[in-house]
Amino acid sequence: MDITMVDETQELTTEQMANVEKLLDFAADFLKIAPDTEMSVTFMDNAAIREINRDYRGKDAPTDVISFAIEEEGEDEIPIIFEDEADMLPRNLGDIMISVERTHEQAEEYGHSFERELGFLALHGFLHLNGYDHMEPEDEKVMFGLQKEILDAYGLKR
Repeated sequence: MDITMVDETQELTTEQMANVEKLLDFAADFLKIAPDTEMSVTFMDNAAIREINRDYRGKDAPTDVISFAIEEEGEDEIPIIFEDEADMLPRNLGDIMISVERTHEQAEEYGHSFERELGFLALHGFLHLNGYDHMEPEDEKVMFGLQKEILDAYGLKR
């Protein structure tokens, strides 16, 4: 999977960013996502994610992670039809934005490492990009169960 990683905070180490990328690659394999799939992860501060949360979700507060799936179903979607497979573009899942400040706060609050919280939030956003949500109790059970299963299989436990 091709993952574009951007650290707007310039706070994360190369190793921390590589660990997030490895976890997302593992999750992509776990979900059997095509290897030519693309996505991005941007690490930002609370002010930047607050603005996005306000503008796109109507919530004027910083949040930990926001995902924007490119393939979300909509009323006006028009399918792209290719004459042959050579013209096909790589699948782009979308974008994940993570607040590094909230990651620090929540790691302390939950009593685990910053790296564990960062991985958890990246995976949480990744599952949203792949159509999982937690709006209804049954959906939450499925998503959180899968989240735990992937984190455990990867070895990133609380």
